[in-house]
Amino acid sequence: MVDVDPFLTTLSVMVDDFCKTSLPPAPHPGPQAALSQSAVVTLALCGPWQGLGSERGLYRYAQRPLQAAFPQLPTREQLNRQLRHQHAALVAFFLPLVPLLAAQRGAYEALDSSGGPTRDVKRRGAGWLPGRAASGWSNRLGWYAGVPLLMAVNPVGVRTGLGCGPASTKDQPLAATFFALRRQPHPGLPSVGSPALGP
Repeated sequence: MVDVDPFLTTLSVMVDDFCKTSLPPAPHPGPQAALSQSAVVTLALCGPWQGLGSERGLYRYAQRPLQAAFPQLPTREQLNRQLRHQHAALVAFFLPLVPLLAAQRGAYEALDSSGGPTRDVKRRGAGWLPGRAASGWSNRLGWYAGVPLLMAVNPVGVRTGLGCGPASTKDQPLAATFFALRRQPHPGLPSVGSPALGP
């Protein structure tokens, strides 16, 4: 098991260097955010690594064990807004990690999807992500409203690509689109990653 402090220090230094050298400074009207762009990206990456399945769980984890690393932690609602605002920075950081970790050199990659609910399926109205989220079936969740997350992972667990679509989309067309975008990349959808270098 990896010790949290060295891992977090290494991750935060890597993210901070990447944000300073590879991302343009984001214009931010109004007062300065409590957390820097690199701190938000570090927290967003730390959550899944710890197996935290919700924004609330990530906030609790940042409040207690990580309080010394993030002393200027804003309220949970503000942190959630900042996490959503840094989606492009997260994708931009994750893509260079794949070749850095030599993740494409594996003998194979596993591709699987998991339902990501955005609201209660029984509620009426457009809800969050109208036009992108829909109702669909997941073996883990049953009927849900949201998006399925399709993810490619190499044998040691490094994510090499991800994408999502409406929950009403079947896995096969979603995977076909995923592979087509890997073969002919589209600048608007970089998160699918590149094809594996192995067979």
